[in-house]
Amino acid sequence: MIRTRFAPSPNGALHLGHAYAAIVAHDLARRGSGEFLLRIEDIDGPRSRPEFVCEFLADLEWLGLPWDNDVSFQSRRFADYEDAAERLKAMDVLYPCTCTRAEIAAAATAAGPEGPIYPGTCREKNRDPGGAAWRLDVSKALAFTGPLEWTDEIAGVRNARPDLLGDVVLVRKELPASYHLAATLDDAKDGITVVTRGQDLFTATHVHRLLQELLGLPVPVWHHHPLLVEPDGRKLAKRRGSPSLADRRRAGEDGRAIADDLRLGRFPAGISLSSA
Repeated sequence: MIRTRFAPSPNGALHLGHAYAAIVAHDLARRGSGEFLLRIEDIDGPRSRPEFVCEFLADLEWLGLPWDNDVSFQSRRFADYEDAAERLKAMDVLYPCTCTRAEIAAAATAAGPEGPIYPGTCREKNRDPGGAAWRLDVSKALAFTGPLEWTDEIAGVRNARPDLLGDVVLVRKELPASYHLAATLDDAKDGITVVTRGQDLFTATHVHRLLQELLGLPVPVWHHHPLLVEPDGRKLAKRRGSPSLADRRRAGEDGRAIADDLRLGRFPAGISLSSA
């Protein structure tokens, strides 16, 4: 059975880009007579605001995108993240890192899809000073797993290349997990069979596939869909004030009609789908 999910973070209102992502996940599940789940990724400290969760639920109902089962919350899964991190530490594939972003930017010699690639400054220190982030030692991890592949419904079979992102942070200084670890564990716990998300997260999947192998997790299929972008090619973003779904809903617009327009590629003036 197909099972997909929509997993917004409650650090701002949803906009049309989120609506498009939710529609992709919802419709894939419904076409396969499967389930569409809703997960709230609310571990981003004080930026996660519970009042947005109620808005998210109302927005999805307004769009005509009912979800199955109870809503899940990352904030209730800290024990799962901590357990996985301890397992990875026991495998000696994590190491503590105290570098600041400024230090990394100054020392980096290459750039990846998420910014400067970590140059490995703390990799050989072999000590935990306390209060550090923990990074994945990609070379050691690949020595455990060997070559890996993953499949995207649009792009096809891919060789896993976690080295493209370098030694990413898996445990943040102030939180039990980064996006990479939390999302990978959550999708496994929720039984997600098709992970839908935007093309901007395509390269993250290389790391997630490695984590699945290290932790003995099931391997889904991925579906990286195009993004809604502004005339300058940038994706719609909360921080740039893209009109919110909540504002449209309160103004009396027809949410189901908006959803149908998005399905048919009828976008507001100046908005288009990103190219592959």
